[in-house]
Parts: sequence; structure tokens; C-alpha cells
Amino acid sequence: MTVIVPMRAALGFAVILLATLPAIGARAQDASPWQKDGHSAVRLLAGSRSGAVLLGGIGFQLEPGWKTYWRTPGDSGVPPRFDFSKSENIEAVTVLWPAPAKFDDGAGGHSMGYHDQIVLPLRIVARNADKPVTLRADINYAVCDKLCIPVEANAELAFTSVASTEDSALFAALDTVPKPANVGDPNPLTVRDVKRDGKSTVLVDVVTPDAKEVNLFVEGPTPDWALPVPAPVEHGPPGVKRFAFELDGLPPGANPEGAALKLTLVGGERSYEFNINLN
Repeated sequence: MTVIVPMRAALGFAVILLATLPAIGARAQDASPWQKDGHSAVRLLAGSRSGAVLLGGIGFQLEPGWKTYWRTPGDSGVPPRFDFSKSENIEAVTVLWPAPAKFDDGAGGHSMGYHDQIVLPLRIVARNADKPVTLRADINYAVCDKLCIPVEANAELAFTSVASTEDSALFAALDTVPKPANVGDPNPLTVRDVKRDGKSTVLVDVVTPDAKEVNLFVEGPTPDWALPVPAPVEHGPPGVKRFAFELDGLPPGANPEGAALKLTLVGGERSYEFNINLN
């Protein structure tokens, strides 16, 4: 059983003694030891053991000024890749992604990802709820400042606690994962409309009454779609914030008509995901 986010660049192995990363606490029973490189550290977290569906997490800590990437990294960057196939008594692992931040990539484009520290929640399904569960993860990711450094780590953690010390951190991470929503939902932050402007431009109208900074991200139906980051339109209709993106970066032969797209809307403490079919 494997959950993999395809990479845009090959990742090599880098293990460097961590000298300047902020102090990190010692290993707890419900967390694996930190795997450290020169600018980051990563570990596994285990939630409470109850039933066949478990909550876990992958925790990252990054040096100030360094970042790592979301599942779709944007105009530049390397998405993380995870392999859980060496785990014991685990049927499936689903990686849940907190809402990303947007960064200037230094070349006129933008990338999406995380800085400082982040926990990616894991939804874990055990094969047998009555037997021991051990999560093993091969983790490939990149940390970037002006240059990007590939990192490879391996971590292992057994789920043993009836009441895990990491439950609060894992539930807090779950709260940062965008909530599913539909276009037109009466949420404080929502997508009101999605429409085409000609053959190659898509317009997205967003209602955002109280969020000072709003970002919109778009993903195609498969990872080989490299759609650009939607950009705000300066003079949009009254009462909405309009974004636009071009239908560029499609794989050869792909037809955008009816394509299943995912929009991620992030504003303040709120974030939502909208699955749409492009008309």
C-alpha cells in the first residue's frame, strides 16, 4: 500500500548534522525521533488507538526563512512524496493537506507550501483493529531558501496509546485542512461563480467579507496538469474579488472541456476546497 505524490525533480539523499535548527523536544511515546537535516526535521505522530481508523501525522520543522512544498508546488518547487508500503497491519494511508501559503519564487512566479512548522494529518485504516499497528514511512521532500535541497528520511512509529499525547496537535492540524464546499455556498468565504472568458481564460469570483488576504489555487484532474496560480483581477465586479487563470500547462492532448478541477480558497483562518467541472 503506497500513497505517492509524483515529483517534478529527482530527490537524492541528504543527511547533514543539524546545528542551527531551533531546539526540539526529546522523543515521546506517541512520536518518532526527529529525523534531522541541515535545515529541517521530520517525524511521525500517532493519535489514540481506537478502532480500525486511526489518526496520525507527519510533522515538519523548518529553519527560519526555509520552506517546503504543498502537494501542488506551483511554478517551481518539489512536492513531497511518501511511501508507507513497509508498514504493518495497515490497509491504506491518506495524506491530508493543510491550506498552503503562497511564496514568490524569485523568478516572477509563485510556489505554494509551508514554513516554520507544519503537521500533515494522516488517515490510517488498519487491516485488523485488534492487532498491533506500526507505521513506517519513506519520506522525500525538499527544503528551499534561495536554493532547494532534497531530503530523504525514514521513520517508524507504533500506535499503542489509548489516549495519545499528540491528539491535540493532530486535531489542530485537521482544523487547518480546507473544508469541502460547493460553489455558491453561503459561507463567510466562498466561490460565487466560475466561468470561461473565451477559450483559454477562466474567471473565478470570490466573496470575502472579512479576509484581508485571500489566495486561490487550482489543480487539474491529474498531477501532470500544471495550471498557473490564479491572479487577482484589479477591476472586478462590485462585491466580489475576481481571480483569473489561463488554461496553460495541460498535458499533451488534454481537453479542458468538462475537466474536473479542484479550487482551494484560503483567507485568514478559513479555507475551503471546491470540486468543479469546467464548462
